[in-house]
Amino acid sequence: MSIDGRVSGRLAGKVVLVTGAARGIGEHTARLAAARGARLSLVGLEPDRLAALAAELGPGHVWFAADVTDQDALATAVDGTLATLGGIDAVVANAGVANRGTIAVGDVEALVRTVEVNLIGVMRTAAATVPALVDRGGYLLVVSSAAAFAALPGMAAYCASKAGVEQFGNAVRLELAHRGVAVGTAHPSWVDTDLVREARADLPAFEAALARLPWPLRRTTTVAECAGAFVRAIERRSRRVYVPRAVAGVQAVRSVLVSPLADRLVGRTARATVPLIEEQSRALGRGFGAGTPQGRP
Repeated sequence: MSIDGRVSGRLAGKVVLVTGAARGIGEHTARLAAARGARLSLVGLEPDRLAALAAELGPGHVWFAADVTDQDALATAVDGTLATLGGIDAVVANAGVANRGTIAVGDVEALVRTVEVNLIGVMRTAAATVPALVDRGGYLLVVSSAAAFAALPGMAAYCASKAGVEQFGNAVRLELAHRGVAVGTAHPSWVDTDLVREARADLPAFEAALARLPWPLRRTTTVAECAGAFVRAIERRSRRVYVPRAVAGVQAVRSVLVSPLADRLVGRTARATVPLIEEQSRALGRGFGAGTPQGRP
């Protein structure tokens, strides 16, 4: 804060567009970025929550209801942001979902929707915002996961989508470097969001399996800690973001995590837990958490 009461710092006056901004990591990232002087464009599926957040943040912040799998809706959100805020300096492609069930037991449409939102939604967000980012030499942060480094039963679509986001970010970083746009990939482990809490509540067998994971994969991080890491990444134009930082060690041994040895070790637990996850998923009768906004059918 400057002596005349105005917010100063790397984000002061910068325009940051966040998808999945209605709750969880996106909401908290928006709050923290605004506290550091950024002007926010809040994009998501829950207009009431988005409107309330924008009002709470105060003048200079806007919101748009948009499904990240709908290119026209994203274009409208970007055009509206440019018209009201004048440009875009950073984008956090954060919107994500996690389905219930396995490939054998579960709604295939929920698996497909998970990939559509988590991976295709990131691609569409990037495509919609890159021209504006090029204009300002901006920064794009795509949200992958620690799940990009390790395969977990019951999370096939989620792991696949987040691995795809990582490689998409790696390739787009090279494509945009000569245009002055920096690209980062974020890799949180478990974060205390509605999405994670609902998954644990819906599937007790899944919760038990998580408790047996090695550290740091079994650790749950606060939303505030994750948002802090994301905002620092925007300020520093970071190439990689790990939440918690120890996830960097997981990335370093990723080849071991998908090796035959890992298959044998994880498989011992999976033989018991997967049937339970499937039984609980079948009884649940839905493909997503009760609080997950579904967007387009």
